[in-house]
Amino acid sequence: MGEVGEIRFRQLFIDGAFRDAASGATLEVIEPATEEVLAEVQAAGAAEVDLAVTAARRAFDDGRWSGLDAGQRARILFEMARILDERRGAIAPIESRDAGKTLFDSGKIEIPFAAELLRYYGGWATKLHGQTSLNKPGTLLYTLRQPVGVVGAIVPWNFPLLMAMWKVAPALAAGCTVVLKPAELTPLSALELADIAREAGLPDGVLNVIPGLGSVAGQALVEHPGVDKIAFTGSTAVGQQVMRTAAGSLKRLSLELGGKSANIVFADADVDAAVKTALTGIFYNKGEVCAAGSRLLVERPIYEQVVEAVTAKAGKLTLGSPLEKTTRMGPLVSAGQLERVLGYIEKGKAEGARLCCGGERDTSATGGKGYFVQPTVFADVDPAATIAREEIFGPVLSVIPFEGEAEAVKIANGTAYGLAAAVHTADGARGHRVAQALKAGTVWINTYNMYDPDLPFGGFGESGFGRELGGHALDLYTETKSVWTHLG
Repeated sequence: MGEVGEIRFRQLFIDGAFRDAASGATLEVIEPATEEVLAEVQAAGAAEVDLAVTAARRAFDDGRWSGLDAGQRARILFEMARILDERRGAIAPIESRDAGKTLFDSGKIEIPFAAELLRYYGGWATKLHGQTSLNKPGTLLYTLRQPVGVVGAIVPWNFPLLMAMWKVAPALAAGCTVVLKPAELTPLSALELADIAREAGLPDGVLNVIPGLGSVAGQALVEHPGVDKIAFTGSTAVGQQVMRTAAGSLKRLSLELGGKSANIVFADADVDAAVKTALTGIFYNKGEVCAAGSRLLVERPIYEQVVEAVTAKAGKLTLGSPLEKTTRMGPLVSAGQLERVLGYIEKGKAEGARLCCGGERDTSATGGKGYFVQPTVFADVDPAATIAREEIFGPVLSVIPFEGEAEAVKIANGTAYGLAAAVHTADGARGHRVAQALKAGTVWINTYNMYDPDLPFGGFGESGFGRELGGHALDLYTETKSVWTHLG
Protein backbone atom coordinates (compact mmCIF):
# COMPACT_ATOMS: atom_id res chain seq x y z
CA MET A 1 0.00 0.00 0.00
CA GLY A 2 2.95 2.34 0.44
CA GLU A 3 4.02 4.63 3.28
CA VAL A 4 1.62 7.04 4.95
CA GLY A 5 1.27 10.08 2.69
CA GLU A 6 3.45 8.59 -0.06
CA ILE A 7 2.45 9.83 -3.50
CA ARG A 8 2.36 6.67 -5.59
CA PHE A 9 0.34 7.60 -8.65
CA ARG A 10 1.24 10.31 -11.15
CA GLN A 11 -0.09 8.88 -14.40
CA LEU A 12 -3.42 8.92 -16.18
CA PHE A 13 -5.71 5.96 -15.49
CA ILE A 14 -7.36 4.74 -18.69
CA ASP A 15 -9.00 1.39 -19.42
CA GLY A 16 -7.81 -0.20 -16.19
CA ALA A 17 -4.13 0.82 -16.39
CA PHE A 18 -1.93 3.74 -15.45
CA ARG A 19 -0.23 5.31 -18.47
CA ASP A 20 1.65 8.43 -19.57
CA ALA A 21 0.24 11.11 -21.80
CA ALA A 22 1.43 10.64 -25.38
CA SER A 23 2.65 14.23 -25.48
CA GLY A 24 4.57 13.89 -22.22
CA ALA A 25 2.74 16.94 -20.86
CA THR A 26 2.68 17.26 -17.07
CA LEU A 27 1.07 19.31 -14.34
CA GLU A 28 3.05 20.68 -11.42
CA VAL A 29 1.11 20.10 -8.21
CA ILE A 30 2.08 22.79 -5.70
CA GLU A 31 1.81 22.21 -1.97
CA PRO A 32 -0.01 25.34 -0.71
CA ALA A 33 1.54 25.27 2.76
CA THR A 34 5.11 25.36 1.43
CA GLU A 35 4.73 26.75 -2.12
CA GLU A 36 6.95 23.88 -3.31
CA VAL A 37 6.28 21.25 -5.96
CA LEU A 38 4.54 18.29 -4.37
CA ALA A 39 4.37 16.15 -7.51
CA GLU A 40 4.42 16.21 -11.28
CA VAL A 41 1.40 14.47 -12.77
CA GLN A 42 0.78 13.43 -16.35
CA ALA A 43 -1.61 15.84 -18.08
CA ALA A 44 -4.31 14.65 -20.46
CA GLY A 45 -4.83 16.35 -23.77
CA ALA A 46 -7.57 15.83 -26.33
CA ALA A 47 -5.99 12.54 -27.45
CA GLU A 48 -6.06 11.07 -23.95
CA VAL A 49 -9.60 12.31 -23.38
CA ASP A 50 -10.61 10.45 -26.53
CA LEU A 51 -8.87 7.28 -25.31
CA ALA A 52 -10.64 7.49 -21.95
CA VAL A 53 -14.04 8.16 -23.48
CA THR A 54 -13.55 5.36 -25.99
CA ALA A 55 -12.66 2.96 -23.16
CA ALA A 56 -15.70 4.08 -21.15
CA ARG A 57 -17.96 3.77 -24.19
CA ARG A 58 -16.71 0.27 -24.96
CA ALA A 59 -17.14 -0.77 -21.32
CA PHE A 60 -20.68 0.56 -21.32
CA ASP A 61 -21.78 -0.82 -24.65
CA ASP A 62 -20.52 -4.35 -24.05
CA GLY A 63 -22.41 -4.57 -20.76
CA ARG A 64 -19.47 -5.53 -18.56
CA TRP A 65 -20.85 -3.12 -15.94
CA SER A 66 -24.36 -2.05 -16.94
CA GLY A 67 -25.22 -5.67 -17.75
CA LEU A 68 -23.70 -7.05 -14.56
CA ASP A 69 -25.98 -8.41 -11.88
CA ALA A 70 -26.91 -5.44 -9.67
CA GLY A 71 -25.93 -7.33 -6.55
CA GLN A 72 -22.44 -7.79 -7.95
CA ARG A 73 -22.20 -4.07 -8.72
CA ALA A 74 -23.20 -3.41 -5.14
CA ARG A 75 -20.55 -5.78 -3.79
CA ILE A 76 -17.82 -3.99 -5.77
CA LEU A 77 -18.93 -0.59 -4.43
CA PHE A 78 -18.93 -2.03 -0.90
CA GLU A 79 -15.43 -3.36 -1.49
CA MET A 80 -14.28 0.04 -2.73
CA ALA A 81 -15.63 1.53 0.52
CA ARG A 82 -13.78 -1.05 2.59
CA ILE A 83 -10.47 -0.37 0.84
CA LEU A 84 -10.95 3.40 1.12
CA ASP A 85 -11.54 3.04 4.85
CA GLU A 86 -8.45 0.85 5.09
CA ARG A 87 -6.30 3.40 3.24
CA ARG A 88 -7.67 6.48 4.96
CA GLY A 89 -4.51 6.99 7.00
CA ALA A 90 -2.38 6.95 3.85
CA ILE A 91 -4.65 9.10 1.67
CA ALA A 92 -5.57 11.79 4.21
CA PRO A 93 -2.07 13.35 4.34
CA ILE A 94 -1.97 13.41 0.53
CA GLU A 95 -5.32 15.20 0.42
CA SER A 96 -4.22 17.64 3.12
CA ARG A 97 -0.92 18.49 1.47
CA ASP A 98 -2.53 18.76 -1.96
CA ALA A 99 -5.54 20.94 -1.00
CA GLY A 100 -4.28 22.68 2.16
CA LYS A 101 -7.03 21.21 4.34
CA THR A 102 -6.38 20.08 7.89
CA LEU A 103 -5.64 16.43 8.57
CA PHE A 104 -8.70 16.34 10.82
CA ASP A 105 -10.95 17.52 7.99
CA SER A 106 -9.57 15.11 5.41
CA GLY A 107 -9.06 12.08 7.66
CA LYS A 108 -11.91 12.37 10.14
CA ILE A 109 -14.67 13.96 8.06
CA GLU A 110 -14.27 13.89 4.30
CA ILE A 111 -12.70 10.51 3.50
CA PRO A 112 -15.09 8.68 5.88
CA PHE A 113 -17.99 10.50 4.19
CA ALA A 114 -16.67 9.42 0.78
CA ALA A 115 -16.59 5.79 1.94
CA GLU A 116 -20.09 6.16 3.38
CA LEU A 117 -21.30 7.33 -0.04
CA LEU A 118 -19.95 4.19 -1.68
CA ARG A 119 -21.87 2.09 0.82
CA TYR A 120 -25.01 4.19 0.45
CA TYR A 121 -25.08 3.98 -3.34
CA GLY A 122 -23.98 0.36 -3.24
CA GLY A 123 -27.29 -0.21 -1.48
CA TRP A 124 -29.13 1.67 -4.21
CA ALA A 125 -27.69 -0.51 -7.00
CA THR A 126 -30.29 -3.21 -6.36
CA LYS A 127 -33.21 -0.79 -5.90
CA LEU A 128 -33.54 1.01 -9.23
CA HIS A 129 -37.12 0.09 -10.06
CA GLY A 130 -39.56 1.04 -12.80
CA GLN A 131 -43.34 1.27 -12.49
CA THR A 132 -46.31 -0.56 -13.97
CA SER A 133 -49.67 0.87 -14.95
CA LEU A 134 -53.08 -0.80 -15.26
CA ASN A 135 -54.76 2.22 -16.86
CA LYS A 136 -55.45 0.58 -20.23
CA PRO A 137 -57.18 -2.83 -20.37
CA GLY A 138 -55.54 -5.20 -22.83
CA THR A 139 -52.11 -3.65 -22.36
CA LEU A 140 -49.10 -3.93 -20.12
CA LEU A 141 -47.61 -0.49 -19.47
CA TYR A 142 -44.37 -0.15 -17.58
CA THR A 143 -41.24 1.97 -17.25
CA LEU A 144 -37.57 1.05 -17.10
CA ARG A 145 -34.81 3.03 -15.42
CA GLN A 146 -31.66 2.52 -17.43
CA PRO A 147 -28.15 4.02 -17.07
CA VAL A 148 -27.60 7.17 -19.10
CA GLY A 149 -24.28 5.88 -20.50
CA VAL A 150 -20.84 7.50 -20.37
CA VAL A 151 -20.55 10.20 -17.71
CA GLY A 152 -17.96 12.95 -17.78
CA ALA A 153 -17.42 14.07 -14.17
CA ILE A 154 -15.56 17.34 -13.67
CA VAL A 155 -14.81 18.15 -10.04
CA PRO A 156 -13.31 21.11 -8.13
CA TRP A 157 -10.23 21.50 -5.97
CA ASN A 158 -11.83 22.32 -2.61
CA PHE A 159 -13.00 18.76 -1.81
CA PRO A 160 -11.09 16.67 -4.35
CA LEU A 161 -12.01 13.14 -3.28
CA LEU A 162 -15.39 13.88 -1.73
CA MET A 163 -16.75 15.82 -4.71
CA ALA A 164 -15.52 13.05 -7.01
CA MET A 165 -17.44 10.54 -4.92
CA TRP A 166 -20.63 12.63 -5.03
CA LYS A 167 -20.62 11.84 -8.76
CA VAL A 168 -18.76 8.56 -9.17
CA ALA A 169 -20.71 6.58 -6.55
CA PRO A 170 -24.25 7.20 -7.89
CA ALA A 171 -23.09 6.96 -11.52
CA LEU A 172 -21.54 3.53 -10.89
CA ALA A 173 -24.55 2.38 -8.88
CA ALA A 174 -26.77 3.26 -11.84
CA GLY A 175 -24.61 1.19 -14.21
CA CYS A 176 -22.88 4.09 -15.97
CA THR A 177 -19.22 4.27 -16.90
CA VAL A 178 -17.23 7.34 -15.89
CA VAL A 179 -14.43 9.57 -17.10
CA LEU A 180 -13.34 11.63 -14.08
CA LYS A 181 -11.45 14.88 -14.66
CA PRO A 182 -10.09 16.09 -11.30
CA ALA A 183 -9.12 19.71 -10.76
CA GLU A 184 -5.68 20.51 -12.12
CA LEU A 185 -4.60 21.84 -8.72
CA THR A 186 -5.58 18.71 -6.76
CA PRO A 187 -5.45 15.49 -8.81
CA LEU A 188 -3.70 13.15 -6.37
CA SER A 189 -6.56 11.58 -4.40
CA ALA A 190 -8.52 10.89 -7.60
CA LEU A 191 -5.62 8.72 -8.77
CA GLU A 192 -5.75 6.88 -5.45
CA LEU A 193 -9.44 6.29 -6.12
CA ALA A 194 -8.57 4.77 -9.49
CA ASP A 195 -6.26 2.27 -7.82
CA ILE A 196 -8.90 1.44 -5.20
CA ALA A 197 -11.43 0.74 -7.95
CA ARG A 198 -8.96 -1.54 -9.71
CA GLU A 199 -8.21 -3.48 -6.55
CA ALA A 200 -11.92 -3.80 -5.74
CA GLY A 201 -12.57 -5.52 -9.05
CA LEU A 202 -14.21 -2.76 -11.04
CA PRO A 203 -13.97 -3.86 -14.69
CA ASP A 204 -11.48 -2.11 -16.97
CA GLY A 205 -12.79 1.05 -18.59
CA VAL A 206 -15.62 1.59 -16.12
CA LEU A 207 -13.74 4.33 -14.25
CA ASN A 208 -11.07 6.42 -15.99
CA VAL A 209 -9.20 9.28 -14.30
CA ILE A 210 -7.59 11.95 -16.46
CA PRO A 211 -5.86 14.88 -14.73
CA GLY A 212 -5.41 17.84 -17.01
CA LEU A 213 -6.10 21.51 -17.54
CA GLY A 214 -9.74 22.49 -17.49
CA SER A 215 -9.31 24.52 -20.67
CA VAL A 216 -7.85 21.47 -22.44
CA ALA A 217 -9.00 18.17 -20.92
CA GLY A 218 -12.19 19.56 -19.41
CA GLN A 219 -13.18 21.28 -22.63
CA ALA A 220 -12.45 18.18 -24.70
CA LEU A 221 -14.53 16.05 -22.34
CA VAL A 222 -17.55 18.35 -22.59
CA GLU A 223 -17.21 18.50 -26.38
CA HIS A 224 -16.71 14.77 -26.93
CA PRO A 225 -19.60 13.14 -28.83
CA GLY A 226 -19.09 9.87 -26.94
CA VAL A 227 -20.07 11.42 -23.61
CA ASP A 228 -23.77 11.19 -22.71
CA LYS A 229 -23.80 13.28 -19.56
CA ILE A 230 -21.63 15.90 -17.85
CA ALA A 231 -21.70 16.31 -14.07
CA PHE A 232 -19.87 19.50 -13.11
CA THR A 233 -19.05 21.19 -9.81
CA GLY A 234 -17.20 24.50 -9.90
CA SER A 235 -17.61 28.22 -10.34
CA THR A 236 -20.67 29.77 -11.91
CA ALA A 237 -18.57 31.35 -14.66
CA VAL A 238 -17.07 28.02 -15.73
CA GLY A 239 -20.45 26.32 -15.34
CA GLN A 240 -21.91 28.78 -17.83
CA GLN A 241 -19.14 27.89 -20.28
CA VAL A 242 -19.78 24.17 -19.77
CA MET A 243 -23.47 24.74 -20.45
CA ARG A 244 -22.77 26.64 -23.65
CA THR A 245 -20.43 23.93 -24.89
CA ALA A 246 -22.72 21.05 -23.92
CA ALA A 247 -25.59 22.67 -25.80
CA GLY A 248 -23.90 21.75 -29.07
CA SER A 249 -24.58 18.05 -28.52
CA LEU A 250 -27.52 18.36 -26.08
CA LYS A 251 -25.72 16.31 -23.45
CA ARG A 252 -27.47 15.68 -20.17
CA LEU A 253 -26.08 18.22 -17.71
CA SER A 254 -26.04 18.87 -13.98
CA LEU A 255 -24.29 21.88 -12.48
CA GLU A 256 -23.43 22.53 -8.83
CA LEU A 257 -22.01 26.05 -8.83
CA GLY A 258 -21.24 28.98 -6.57
CA GLY A 259 -23.00 30.46 -3.58
CA LYS A 260 -23.29 33.49 -1.32
CA SER A 261 -25.17 31.84 1.48
CA ALA A 262 -26.93 33.73 4.26
CA ASN A 263 -26.69 32.58 7.87
CA ILE A 264 -29.54 34.32 9.73
CA VAL A 265 -29.47 34.78 13.50
CA PHE A 266 -32.61 36.05 15.23
CA ALA A 267 -32.54 37.74 18.62
CA ASP A 268 -34.16 34.76 20.35
CA ALA A 269 -31.47 32.32 19.18
CA ASP A 270 -28.96 30.57 21.41
CA VAL A 271 -26.16 33.07 20.80
CA ASP A 272 -23.30 30.81 21.82
CA ALA A 273 -24.49 28.02 19.54
CA ALA A 274 -25.14 30.46 16.68
CA VAL A 275 -21.65 31.92 16.97
CA LYS A 276 -20.11 28.46 16.96
CA THR A 277 -21.98 27.46 13.80
CA ALA A 278 -21.22 30.81 12.17
CA LEU A 279 -17.51 30.10 12.60
CA THR A 280 -17.91 26.62 11.14
CA GLY A 281 -20.01 28.03 8.34
CA ILE A 282 -17.32 30.38 7.06
CA PHE A 283 -13.98 29.07 8.31
CA TYR A 284 -14.35 25.34 7.69
CA ASN A 285 -11.87 24.44 4.91
CA LYS A 286 -10.71 28.10 5.06
CA GLY A 287 -13.92 29.28 3.46
CA GLU A 288 -13.24 27.36 0.24
CA VAL A 289 -16.75 25.88 0.36
CA CYS A 290 -19.50 26.54 -2.17
CA ALA A 291 -22.11 26.59 0.61
CA ALA A 292 -20.01 28.73 3.00
CA GLY A 293 -22.08 30.99 5.25
CA SER A 294 -20.25 34.07 4.03
CA ARG A 295 -23.08 36.47 4.93
CA LEU A 296 -23.97 36.51 8.63
CA LEU A 297 -27.28 38.33 9.10
CA VAL A 298 -27.90 39.30 12.74
CA GLU A 299 -30.98 40.89 14.27
CA ARG A 300 -30.29 44.31 15.79
CA PRO A 301 -30.85 43.55 19.52
CA ILE A 302 -27.95 41.06 19.57
CA TYR A 303 -25.92 42.44 16.68
CA GLU A 304 -22.93 43.87 18.59
CA GLN A 305 -22.87 40.89 20.94
CA VAL A 306 -22.56 38.50 18.00
CA VAL A 307 -19.99 40.66 16.20
CA GLU A 308 -17.81 40.77 19.31
CA ALA A 309 -18.07 37.03 19.94
CA VAL A 310 -17.37 36.03 16.34
CA THR A 311 -14.44 38.43 16.17
CA ALA A 312 -12.90 37.13 19.39
CA LYS A 313 -13.18 33.49 18.38
CA ALA A 314 -12.02 34.04 14.80
CA GLY A 315 -8.91 35.80 16.04
CA LYS A 316 -7.96 32.71 18.06
CA LEU A 317 -8.07 30.20 15.18
CA THR A 318 -4.66 28.60 14.74
CA LEU A 319 -3.13 28.77 11.26
CA GLY A 320 -0.37 26.41 10.29
CA SER A 321 0.68 23.26 8.50
CA PRO A 322 -2.38 21.14 7.64
CA LEU A 323 -0.55 18.12 9.06
CA GLU A 324 -0.23 19.58 12.57
CA LYS A 325 -2.90 18.53 15.05
CA THR A 326 -3.11 22.03 16.52
CA THR A 327 -3.91 23.66 13.18
CA ARG A 328 -7.50 24.84 12.78
CA MET A 329 -7.12 26.53 9.40
CA GLY A 330 -4.72 25.69 6.59
CA PRO A 331 -3.61 27.70 3.56
CA LEU A 332 -5.68 28.62 0.55
CA VAL A 333 -5.20 26.24 -2.35
CA SER A 334 -3.06 28.38 -4.65
CA ALA A 335 -1.29 31.67 -5.24
CA GLY A 336 -4.11 32.70 -7.54
CA GLN A 337 -6.72 32.05 -4.88
CA LEU A 338 -4.62 33.97 -2.34
CA GLU A 339 -4.51 36.98 -4.66
CA ARG A 340 -8.25 36.75 -5.29
CA VAL A 341 -9.17 36.67 -1.60
CA LEU A 342 -6.80 39.49 -0.65
CA GLY A 343 -8.29 41.54 -3.47
CA TYR A 344 -11.77 41.14 -2.02
CA ILE A 345 -10.52 42.09 1.43
CA GLU A 346 -9.15 45.34 0.00
CA LYS A 347 -12.52 46.00 -1.67
CA GLY A 348 -14.22 45.48 1.67
CA LYS A 349 -11.95 48.05 3.30
CA ALA A 350 -12.35 50.51 0.43
CA GLU A 351 -16.15 50.26 0.43
CA GLY A 352 -16.37 51.21 4.10
CA ALA A 353 -17.04 47.96 5.96
CA ARG A 354 -15.73 47.80 9.53
CA LEU A 355 -12.75 45.42 9.69
CA CYS A 356 -13.00 43.61 13.02
CA CYS A 357 -10.17 41.10 12.67
CA GLY A 358 -7.78 39.64 10.12
CA GLY A 359 -7.61 41.28 6.74
CA GLU A 360 -4.04 40.32 5.89
CA ARG A 361 -1.93 37.52 4.53
CA ASP A 362 -0.46 35.48 7.39
CA THR A 363 3.29 35.06 7.05
CA SER A 364 3.97 33.58 10.48
CA ALA A 365 2.30 30.19 10.12
CA THR A 366 5.10 28.37 8.29
CA GLY A 367 8.07 30.69 8.28
CA GLY A 368 6.70 33.12 5.72
CA LYS A 369 5.78 30.44 3.19
CA GLY A 370 2.32 29.28 2.21
CA TYR A 371 -0.90 30.84 0.95
CA PHE A 372 -2.31 31.71 4.36
CA VAL A 373 -4.93 34.39 4.98
CA GLN A 374 -5.97 35.48 8.45
CA PRO A 375 -9.57 34.70 9.42
CA THR A 376 -11.28 37.96 8.48
CA VAL A 377 -14.49 39.48 9.84
CA PHE A 378 -16.14 42.59 8.41
CA ALA A 379 -19.08 44.20 10.26
CA ASP A 380 -21.59 46.83 9.17
CA VAL A 381 -21.49 45.49 5.63
CA ASP A 382 -23.92 47.05 3.16
CA PRO A 383 -25.92 44.25 1.47
CA ALA A 384 -25.05 45.90 -1.85
CA ALA A 385 -21.30 45.88 -1.17
CA THR A 386 -19.01 43.77 -3.34
CA ILE A 387 -18.05 41.45 -0.48
CA ALA A 388 -21.74 40.84 0.24
CA ARG A 389 -22.66 40.09 -3.38
CA GLU A 390 -19.76 38.18 -4.94
CA GLU A 391 -18.43 34.77 -3.97
CA ILE A 392 -15.01 35.20 -2.34
CA PHE A 393 -14.26 31.54 -1.61
CA GLY A 394 -12.02 32.30 1.32
CA PRO A 395 -12.08 32.97 5.08
CA VAL A 396 -13.92 36.28 4.86
CA LEU A 397 -17.17 36.88 6.78
CA SER A 398 -19.55 39.79 6.12
CA VAL A 399 -21.79 40.60 9.10
CA ILE A 400 -24.99 42.45 8.19
CA PRO A 401 -27.63 43.80 10.62
CA PHE A 402 -31.37 43.45 10.04
CA GLU A 403 -34.65 44.50 11.64
CA GLY A 404 -37.26 41.76 11.73
CA GLU A 405 -38.12 38.66 9.76
CA ALA A 406 -39.22 40.32 6.52
CA GLU A 407 -35.97 42.27 6.14
CA ALA A 408 -33.89 39.18 6.92
CA VAL A 409 -35.57 37.24 4.13
CA LYS A 410 -35.28 40.17 1.72
CA ILE A 411 -31.53 40.55 2.34
CA ALA A 412 -30.93 36.80 2.24
CA ASN A 413 -32.74 36.46 -1.09
CA GLY A 414 -31.08 39.53 -2.57
CA THR A 415 -28.51 37.53 -4.52
CA ALA A 416 -28.26 35.75 -7.85
CA TYR A 417 -27.14 32.63 -5.99
CA GLY A 418 -29.31 30.14 -4.12
CA LEU A 419 -27.24 27.27 -2.82
CA ALA A 420 -27.69 27.23 0.94
CA ALA A 421 -28.85 29.24 3.95
CA ALA A 422 -29.42 28.86 7.68
CA VAL A 423 -31.83 30.13 10.31
CA HIS A 424 -31.08 30.36 14.03
CA THR A 425 -34.10 30.88 16.28
CA ALA A 426 -35.83 29.42 19.32
CA ASP A 427 -39.18 29.83 17.58
CA GLY A 428 -39.86 26.58 15.72
CA ALA A 429 -42.65 28.05 13.60
CA ARG A 430 -40.44 30.95 12.53
CA GLY A 431 -37.63 28.58 11.64
CA HIS A 432 -39.82 26.60 9.25
CA ARG A 433 -41.56 29.73 7.94
CA VAL A 434 -38.28 31.39 7.03
CA ALA A 435 -36.88 28.15 5.62
CA GLN A 436 -39.80 28.04 3.19
CA ALA A 437 -39.28 31.69 2.20
CA LEU A 438 -35.56 31.41 1.50
CA LYS A 439 -34.48 30.83 -2.10
CA ALA A 440 -31.91 28.15 -1.44
CA GLY A 441 -31.53 24.46 -2.19
CA THR A 442 -30.55 23.62 1.39
CA VAL A 443 -31.64 25.39 4.58
CA TRP A 444 -30.25 24.45 7.97
CA ILE A 445 -32.13 25.34 11.15
CA ASN A 446 -29.99 25.94 14.25
CA THR A 447 -26.94 24.36 12.62
CA TYR A 448 -24.74 24.78 9.53
CA ASN A 449 -22.73 22.81 6.99
CA MET A 450 -24.24 19.42 7.82
CA TYR A 451 -24.67 16.75 5.14
CA ASP A 452 -26.15 13.28 4.91
CA PRO A 453 -25.93 10.83 1.98
CA ASP A 454 -29.73 10.57 1.93
CA LEU A 455 -30.44 14.34 1.74
CA PRO A 456 -30.28 15.96 -1.73
CA PHE A 457 -28.02 18.96 -2.30
CA GLY A 458 -28.09 21.52 -5.10
CA GLY A 459 -28.91 25.10 -5.94
CA PHE A 460 -31.38 27.64 -7.25
CA GLY A 461 -30.58 30.42 -9.72
CA GLU A 462 -26.90 30.89 -10.53
CA SER A 463 -26.00 28.13 -8.08
CA GLY A 464 -26.93 25.62 -10.78
CA PHE A 465 -29.44 22.82 -11.22
CA GLY A 466 -29.78 19.13 -10.49
CA ARG A 467 -29.60 17.47 -7.10
CA GLU A 468 -26.70 15.38 -5.83
CA LEU A 469 -26.88 12.96 -2.89
CA GLY A 470 -29.89 10.93 -1.92
CA GLY A 471 -32.08 9.02 -4.32
CA HIS A 472 -32.40 12.23 -6.35
CA ALA A 473 -28.80 11.86 -7.57
CA LEU A 474 -29.74 8.68 -9.40
CA ASP A 475 -32.09 10.72 -11.59
CA LEU A 476 -28.96 12.41 -12.98
CA TYR A 477 -27.52 9.10 -14.17
CA THR A 478 -30.58 7.24 -15.43
CA GLU A 479 -33.03 7.54 -18.30
CA THR A 480 -36.68 6.53 -17.96
CA LYS A 481 -38.02 4.41 -20.79
CA SER A 482 -41.74 3.76 -21.28
CA VAL A 483 -42.83 0.38 -22.68
CA TRP A 484 -46.35 -0.18 -24.07
CA THR A 485 -47.25 -3.82 -24.73
CA HIS A 486 -50.43 -4.77 -26.58
CA LEU A 487 -51.79 -8.00 -25.09
CA GLY A 488 -54.17 -8.80 -27.95
